[in-house]
Amino acid sequence: MSYAAEISRSNPTCILIVVDQSGSMTDALGAGEAQLRKADFLADVVNRTLQDLVLRCAKAEEIRNYFHVGLIGYGNSVGSAFSGALAGRGIVPISEVGEQPARLENRSRKVPDGAGGLVDQVVRFPIWVEPTSNGGTPMCSALKDGRDLLSDWLKDHPSCFPPIVLHITDGESTDGDPRASGAALHELRSSDGNVLLYNCHLSSQRANVVEYPTSPEALPNDFARTLFDMSSVLPVEFRKAAAELGRSLGEGARGFVFNADAVSLVQFFDIGTRPSNLR
Repeated sequence: MSYAAEISRSNPTCILIVVDQSGSMTDALGAGEAQLRKADFLADVVNRTLQDLVLRCAKAEEIRNYFHVGLIGYGNSVGSAFSGALAGRGIVPISEVGEQPARLENRSRKVPDGAGGLVDQVVRFPIWVEPTSNGGTPMCSALKDGRDLLSDWLKDHPSCFPPIVLHITDGESTDGDPRASGAALHELRSSDGNVLLYNCHLSSQRANVVEYPTSPEALPNDFARTLFDMSSVLPVEFRKAAAELGRSLGEGARGFVFNADAVSLVQFFDIGTRPSNLR
C-alpha cells in the first residue's frame, strides 16, 4: 500500500467531496461566528478548493486532467452537488470543471498598490456549488453513492494514486450506522492502495477541536468515535502536506477533525487535496 503512484494526465487521481446539506447546516459555524452559516462557509471553501485544483492543473494555457472531481450532497435528497452546466454529473475531469462554473461572482480582495499599501481589487470568483440546507442526514446513502461512483471510475484507472474522499458533516446519520458504508468505500482500491476516506465534523458551539488524532481516547462521544473509526490513516505524502502548513503529524494520524472551526475546515481541504507526487 505505497500511495506512491505518479499523478499525471495519463494516470489521474480522483477527489470526491461529500457534503452534508441537511437542515442543521443553517446553524452558525461556532459560537464566535454567529453570522456565518455552516452551509455558506462550506460552499465557499468547496468552491475555493475547486478553483485551487483548476489553477494547479493549468499549464501552458490549458487545464491538464491530473484530477477528476466528484461532488455529492446529501440532505432532503442525495446526488450530485454540482450546479449549472455540470448539474447531475458524477465524476468530472478537472478541465471541464474549470471551463464550466455555474456562474462568476464579483469578490473584493486586497492587493499591493505599489507604494507599500493595499487597495481593493474586484475579481471574478467561480461558483460550482451553492449553499444548501434542508432535510435529514442520509449519510449512509451518500457514502454508498460515493462507492458506486468510485467503483466505476476505478475500472478505467486501475493503477492510479488512490481516490481521496473528503466527507464533511455536522450531525449524526439519520439512515443507519455509517461505519459499514464507510468501510465498503475504503475497501475499494487501485494497485497503489485503498481509497482514502477523510472526515470532518463541523461545530455549532464553542468546544475543543480534535484534529488528526492517532487514537479515539480524546474524543467526547460515540458519534465522534464512529467518525474516527471510518477515517483513513494519513499516508506520508499527506503528512508532508500538513508539515508545509505548520502541522507536525505523527505516524498513525487519521484524516479526521472533530468540532472543526473555520480555520480547521480550510486546513482540512488543504491537507486532503495535496498529494505531492503530481507531475
